[in-house]
Amino acid sequence: MIPILNTVFDLVSNGILLYFFAINFLYAVFILLSVIGIIRHNTLLKYVTLNDMFAQPMIKPVSVIAPAHNEEATVVDNVRSLLGLEYPVYEIIIVNDGSSDQTLERLIQAFHFKKTKRVFRRVIPTKPVRGIYLSPIAPKLVLVDKENGRKADALNAGLNVARYPLFCAIDCDSVIDRDALLKMARPFHEDPEQTVGVGGVVRLSNDCIIKNGQVEKVNMPKSWLARIQIVEYLRAFLGSRLGLSKIGSLLIISGAFGMFRKDVVMQCGGYDHKAIGEDMELVVRLTRRLREQKSKFRIKFIPDTLCWTEGPESWKILKSQRNRWQRGLIQVLQAHRNMLFNPRFGVTGLFALPFYFVFEMLSPLIELFGYLILVYFIATDGLNSPFAIKLFFLAIVAGMFLSLSAIVLEEYAEKRFPRFRDVLILFASGLAENLGYRQFIAYVRAKAFLDVMKGKQGWGTMQRKGFSTAKKS
Repeated sequence: MIPILNTVFDLVSNGILLYFFAINFLYAVFILLSVIGIIRHNTLLKYVTLNDMFAQPMIKPVSVIAPAHNEEATVVDNVRSLLGLEYPVYEIIIVNDGSSDQTLERLIQAFHFKKTKRVFRRVIPTKPVRGIYLSPIAPKLVLVDKENGRKADALNAGLNVARYPLFCAIDCDSVIDRDALLKMARPFHEDPEQTVGVGGVVRLSNDCIIKNGQVEKVNMPKSWLARIQIVEYLRAFLGSRLGLSKIGSLLIISGAFGMFRKDVVMQCGGYDHKAIGEDMELVVRLTRRLREQKSKFRIKFIPDTLCWTEGPESWKILKSQRNRWQRGLIQVLQAHRNMLFNPRFGVTGLFALPFYFVFEMLSPLIELFGYLILVYFIATDGLNSPFAIKLFFLAIVAGMFLSLSAIVLEEYAEKRFPRFRDVLILFASGLAENLGYRQFIAYVRAKAFLDVMKGKQGWGTMQRKGFSTAKKS
């Protein structure tokens, strides 16, 4: 190789090794912060129980907003589960977002909905609302029927109709723990002035036993693809987001289940109906506006499992899902690029957004490039190449360590898998994740850059087995 090219090649190789060291070091720090956060959270639970919170007369009521599009198979069961939530005062707003199946008819039949002339302020522009229905047998329920505008538009329609100061955005095809609202509302109760958003742990429900709209027993999925995703979710929620929230850098509250102050979100214009990742976009825009106003605020993450959702069990659906997540991330960072490295936005501009830019958005490109260099060294120098050895330990071994750490963290925090066999399967999944699965996800996320340049806007499809076909007792 020409000397100058050899020098450039060495610099690039060392840069990639430094990148892998930095990302693993940061994630290790986040896990340490998560341990501290879980210990503190469990200590607080000893002094203020959920029963104490339920009895508090000043606890704020909540509007639960659940968009539904073509959910005829499960929507009735899911709404019944929402009616069983344990919370002093709340309403459930189901937004039928232009379903082309029998979603609306099934809801009207099951809950005897009657169309009303209820008036509401259209603060946030949305697709036309065709009608608002109330149920004589379930006073908490409100049904909004509107033209299709996708999830963000449906959430905005629900916000316009919502009556209460807090709102909780959920996926209509998810299962919510009965005490989830109480857990989410705790930070708003402890610090009502500064808390503007709260997120919690989302887990996979694949092959769990579902009874009366609740997860009665947590089972290990039969699919290895779902098992690996469990490890991914644990690492993302307990090993990353909890740690990021401890340093004021949380920029994602899962769209599957998140709670916000309604007045702050309304002032920001609600959800961006053009955003692919509307959940992250809202949090970043909230953060931006509050930083610009120099307001003191908190966006918190609690280490409690609150929501259960079904993960993909086919490579095709997984590919579509992760492509959309990556495109959403790219879109958000591009839209708010002037916040990057901007001290005006505090820790968000100087750390949080740069972290998501360098170590989340760019990671698949750098990782794949590292693998290409690894292949080159193996082909020329053999497996004894110093780069090959270092990359193996920094990318593969360190990745396994972080995954195993997240599993241990879950066992300490909740012990949702009581059988030792299940824990061993999780450990095996954490090891297997780095041997093919991780490289596939890196490829899918890297391809998302090409899709963004081509102007791809589609959301893709998420085919689910549905809770009705899950194992039940």
